[in-house]
Amino acid sequence: MEIDSLLRMMIERGASDLQIKVGRPPIFRIGGDIVVDDSERVSNLDTRELIEMMLDDEHKKKFEERRWVDISYSVHGVSRFRVSVFHQRGTIAAVFRAIPFDVPTIDSLGLPEVLKDLALASHGLILVTGPAGAGKSTTLAAMIEYINKNRPCHIMTIEDPIEFLYMDKMATVTQKELGADALSMNDALTSLFRQDPNVILIGEMRDIDTFKVAIHAAETGHLALSTLHTSSAEQTIDRIVSIFPSDQHQQIRVQLSLTLQGIVSQRLVPRADGKGRVAAFEVMASSPSVRKLIEDHNLSKLHETIFSSVTQYRMQTLEQSLAALLKNEAINYKEAISACNNVDELKRALRSINLDEHMFEEGKGGDTL
Repeated sequence: MEIDSLLRMMIERGASDLQIKVGRPPIFRIGGDIVVDDSERVSNLDTRELIEMMLDDEHKKKFEERRWVDISYSVHGVSRFRVSVFHQRGTIAAVFRAIPFDVPTIDSLGLPEVLKDLALASHGLILVTGPAGAGKSTTLAAMIEYINKNRPCHIMTIEDPIEFLYMDKMATVTQKELGADALSMNDALTSLFRQDPNVILIGEMRDIDTFKVAIHAAETGHLALSTLHTSSAEQTIDRIVSIFPSDQHQQIRVQLSLTLQGIVSQRLVPRADGKGRVAAFEVMASSPSVRKLIEDHNLSKLHETIFSSVTQYRMQTLEQSLAALLKNEAINYKEAISACNNVDELKRALRSINLDEHMFEEGKGGDTL
């Protein structure tokens, strides 16, 4: 068994992920579903040989110390891959995530147009949120590439590991990988502001120190972008505030009200035609009303503010996004119900575009229009 051949097969089959686990054949994730290959089961020796050929001495040392390591790997002419190597039941396992050589664009991904305006903000904080595997890194990459093409500035990324590779265009892009270019996230963040950045991408908000640096960057005239595993703007703001000590909560709310440019929450929904998945988005952008709600800790009204700001500020709730996908027959009603945060809000969003949920009931038009 040869790893490059497996990865070629992964791309040919349109899989987003490949799982290697002792005692089972290779496992692919295709269109969000797990598909087990019909080849032979992977042995312990197979797995060790596959993994060790990808690890350099430094990664091998980390793997022995921590029992896990994240790396990037490339197959010439095929794709790049983010690889997580770990132990399970006393054996080595690995998961590969495909990362295209070409950086995606906002247009090619069909992302909301307002993301172009957010990307060109001169300063502030932009967060892309959603569950694991929802495409957050891809959305961020498209926004970084839009900045790269349209703004003369210095973009700095701190990633673990580096995923998309950017070529300098109108901007110059510096990419740091933890382990290879910086000993730790704290080490990378400590030296960050001495390296003349305008735009800062932090791969993931992990702890209070990361949040402090991102907020400080936004306050001092930089544009900071990162990701979080939250499902809505309201949950994101609550999560950030809760990380800090209680006596700092009001201060953090004020800082967020002044620095947040936008929160983009996304999730992937199976397409109605069965051909892959499509993204649905909640988009919260900065506005006087949003800033006031954050400062006053009145987040219960945030959803309504987003719902009513479609025209003026081009915000949208997740349910409005799902309703638009239903109208365009991209998804079916069952999947929309499964993906939404609130079924009643989905029905309201449908009524706002002159659709009725009864149109989607079985026997009255099926699952799609």
